[in-house]
Amino acid sequence: MRISTIIYSMKQGFKNIRRNRMFSAASVGTIGACLFLFGIFYFVVANFQFMVKTAETSVGVTVFFDKGISQEQIDIIGDEIRTRAEVASITFVSAEETWNNYKEKFLNKELAESFGEDNPLKDSASYTVKLNDVSMQKDLVSFIERLDGVRQVNHSDTIADTFKTFNALVGYVSGAIIIILFGVAIFLINTTVTMGIAVRREEISIMKLIGAKDSFIRAPFIVEGITIGFLGSVIPLVFLYFMYNRLIDYISGKYNNIFRTFQFIEVNGIFKTLVPLSLILGVGIGFFGSFLTVRKQLRLKEGK
Repeated sequence: MRISTIIYSMKQGFKNIRRNRMFSAASVGTIGACLFLFGIFYFVVANFQFMVKTAETSVGVTVFFDKGISQEQIDIIGDEIRTRAEVASITFVSAEETWNNYKEKFLNKELAESFGEDNPLKDSASYTVKLNDVSMQKDLVSFIERLDGVRQVNHSDTIADTFKTFNALVGYVSGAIIIILFGVAIFLINTTVTMGIAVRREEISIMKLIGAKDSFIRAPFIVEGITIGFLGSVIPLVFLYFMYNRLIDYISGKYNNIFRTFQFIEVNGIFKTLVPLSLILGVGIGFFGSFLTVRKQLRLKEGK
């Protein structure tokens, strides 16, 4: 496409927006409102997933060894476990540490001293293994249970399944929200572009008579749709950017007792994903909405 054609298409696209100010403003406002709500929804989902991911790192499995196993064999088992992609960290807990921790939590001083130097948990040395992703816990447990020298692997399928189900639910809800957003916005773009075509009906008919290609006729309306989608993306992003930090500060201050153990994603971290995602959604909706509408209207004019 020549530069002159591109310039013409852009000028005509902007003219269409000015000519249909009311519908264009309504489309920008609707897309902006949808993406604003999407941004708030994304804040909630992203932070919940971040908190869940943080919580996942505290979930792990405990590996116990056969009686009489040597420290060298324990070290070999530890090296085997470290090679697994599921493993975030692995910590060795000696039998002495296990006994000391048990005494501090469950025994009073007199009862603890009655054992003297004896360690009733002398065969309780273990590895505490933290996972990168609890959904991979089953595979890791199966691998560890097959290692020579491993007596028992303690783990919680319930916790792992809960995290897995929650993440799947969040994914389904997110997908549904995006589909609804896409449908509503395309409907508004369709209305705006249809009005633009109606206003320029005679001009388009003349252009068709003198042999103008559909792509040449279609281009200004696509520019119009993309511009509306772009504006509908940028405006809510500006509001969301200034709102996010204040919102987190308010929640953290107001409900400090509830959220003091949780950490929210920093503004730069969350907008690093939200900005391109919103722009892709907005511009994509504008492009596809206008493209499909113009194609439909041109076919109707040709009686196809």
